[in-house]
Amino acid sequence: MIKIALDALGGDFGAGPNVRGAVEAAKRLEAEIILVGDQTVIGRELSAMGYKALPKNISVVNAPDVIDMGADPAREVRSKKTASIVVCAELVHKGAADAFVSAGHSGAAMVAALLRMGRIKGVLRPAIATPMPTYEGVSLLLDGGANADCKPLHLLQFAVMGSAYMEQVFDLKEPSVGILSIGEEETKGNHLVKSTVPYMRDIGVNFKGTVEGRDINTGETDVIVCDGFVGNIVLKMAEGLAKTLLNMIKREIKKRPLAMAGAMLSKGAFKAVKDHTNPDNYGGAPLLGVNGVAIISHGKSNELAIFNALKTAKKLVQKDFIGGVAQKIAALKDTFARIEEECAKEGVNHE
Repeated sequence: MIKIALDALGGDFGAGPNVRGAVEAAKRLEAEIILVGDQTVIGRELSAMGYKALPKNISVVNAPDVIDMGADPAREVRSKKTASIVVCAELVHKGAADAFVSAGHSGAAMVAALLRMGRIKGVLRPAIATPMPTYEGVSLLLDGGANADCKPLHLLQFAVMGSAYMEQVFDLKEPSVGILSIGEEETKGNHLVKSTVPYMRDIGVNFKGTVEGRDINTGETDVIVCDGFVGNIVLKMAEGLAKTLLNMIKREIKKRPLAMAGAMLSKGAFKAVKDHTNPDNYGGAPLLGVNGVAIISHGKSNELAIFNALKTAKKLVQKDFIGGVAQKIAALKDTFARIEEECAKEGVNHE
């Protein structure tokens, strides 16, 4: 049975959503969920749910320490060996778990995964890959914030890993790839974009060219690559815009009695849109490039988000996603070496 370690104390809402999501996953996914955290707190949450003993397919590993959200993540991970995020990554490293999920400190989760699990051989940098809702389905944006500065080879590897993820998780055949820029013309963009574009057609992905920010949610391409600085700004702006628009619509509807009646009639349509754009339905963002399955969930994740993150983790393990990515990266070893050499000669390998 697949075993998934869950950071039981991670997230803004404490153990509650994690434990409830884990119990649901243990029932429905035929997987063993390892709750990692303060066993007293976990026991209290299970008792509140009516359990006098551990539910079926649930186990607990005591990890009393937590990562300080305001502290340096690398220092915290190195100094707190029994922090829940660190223990989760260690369980995967030792083979006691097949994957881990955390809604806690994303920086600490990335550092713990790197230090304990390492990188897939040949991968230079891991990337946070975030699902973005589109008209018809979902696209994948990476990097979402793991690497503020990148060089061309990083973006090329992001494209390979992102394509593999969309193939495995969303069952897309030959997912299309675009690189985020300020125009559709490949001659536009900053130094990084213009240096990367010529090599995108050498790495075996279905490259469609450069895409603009407005194309992310239209589904112009299935995978969008960018450096983590740009990617994180895109994600935070999209999150803020969605909240602002929703609040504006609610405010204007409440001002108008007829609009209130129309809103009631349109309740089904509103719910459908909300469900399609709800990040909880996607669970979290995989950390691609580390040598093991790691899912980073939003800090405000509820039990549905945790359940879906665990579901995604199980799917990646079942399909040997890590092995598949390792094969793709290994097959491109010579190509990457050539690109690295050419970029160095042209002076575009800086970060």
